[in-house]
Amino acid sequence: MPGGARALCASHRTLRPSEVSFDPRTTPARPELAASHLRGTVKVERYADGVDQEVVAGIAPMRAEPAHEAPLLTEALCGERVTIYDNNGEGWLWGQLRSDNYVGWLPEAALLAPGAQPTHKVSALRTLVFPGPSIKLPPTDALPMGARVAVVREQDTFAITSRGGTIARRHLAAISATEPDFVAVAARFLGVPYLWGGKSSLGIDCSGLVQVALTAAGIPCPRDSDMQERSLGAPVQLNQLIAGDLVFWKGHVAIARDRTSLVHANAFHMQVAIEPVAEAIARIAAGGSNVTSVRRIL
Repeated sequence: MPGGARALCASHRTLRPSEVSFDPRTTPARPELAASHLRGTVKVERYADGVDQEVVAGIAPMRAEPAHEAPLLTEALCGERVTIYDNNGEGWLWGQLRSDNYVGWLPEAALLAPGAQPTHKVSALRTLVFPGPSIKLPPTDALPMGARVAVVREQDTFAITSRGGTIARRHLAAISATEPDFVAVAARFLGVPYLWGGKSSLGIDCSGLVQVALTAAGIPCPRDSDMQERSLGAPVQLNQLIAGDLVFWKGHVAIARDRTSLVHANAFHMQVAIEPVAEAIARIAAGGSNVTSVRRIL
C-alpha cells in the first residue's frame, strides 16, 4: 500500500470477541495459549510462564507465523531481551519483546539464555563483528544501529564483548548515551531500501525509522504508526510544521526536516527518501489517504 502502511494479518493472533480491547500485537495471547499473568483476564486453553531469552544474532525476524515465508511483523536487534511463552519444536519460539512489547514468532537459533547486561550500543548504521582484534579476519556477523552488547575489555581500537565478538570501538556508544537530533539520525538512513517490518540499514519501514531514530535519542517509542500517533507528543496544526514533527496518515508516518520537507521510508520510492511536504501530501491523497494528524515531540 502506498505510504508504507503496517497491518496485522495473522489469524493466530486474533483474540476472542470478548477480548477485543486487547491489542493482539502487544498482548501475548492466542486462542490456545496466553502468558500466565493474563490468567483471569484472557480466557484461553492454557497459560505459560515466560522464559527470558536474549537475541544473539545481529537481527532476528519476528514473524506472524512460525515459518520463514510468513509476513515480517518487526525485527528484534542483538542484545534485546525476549520473554518466550511457546516452542513449536521445529525451530520457532513465540514470545514478547521487552523493548516495545511486540509479540510474534522468532527463530530459535537467534536466541540464547541472557548473558551479561549490555554496556554499549551500536551508534553506526551498521558495524561488523570480528572473531578477533583484526580487520583482516572474516566477520562473523553485522550489528545494526541500536544493537546492544556487553563490553568486557578494550584492545587497541576494538571492544571485546562478553560473547567473544570484536567490534570497532568508534562504532559503539555507552548504553546511556543519546543522540541530540533524532531527525539527523533518520536522515542517515537515506537510500535504505523499504522493508515492511524492517528496522535496520538493510531495510526499514516508516514506523521502524521513527522508532529507531527516537530510541537513539532516548525517547521511548512504540512500534507501529497508529501506536505512535496515539502516544507520542502533542497535536499541532500542519501549517505550524517544524523540524521533528511527525506527520501521520492512516498507516503511515513521516518526520519533518523543516517546514517544507519530510524524511520517510515509503513504498512509493521503495526507500528512505526526502520529499517536499506538499508533494507527499498530494501524492498520498491521490492514493486515498489524507493527513490524520501532526504530533510534536515535547
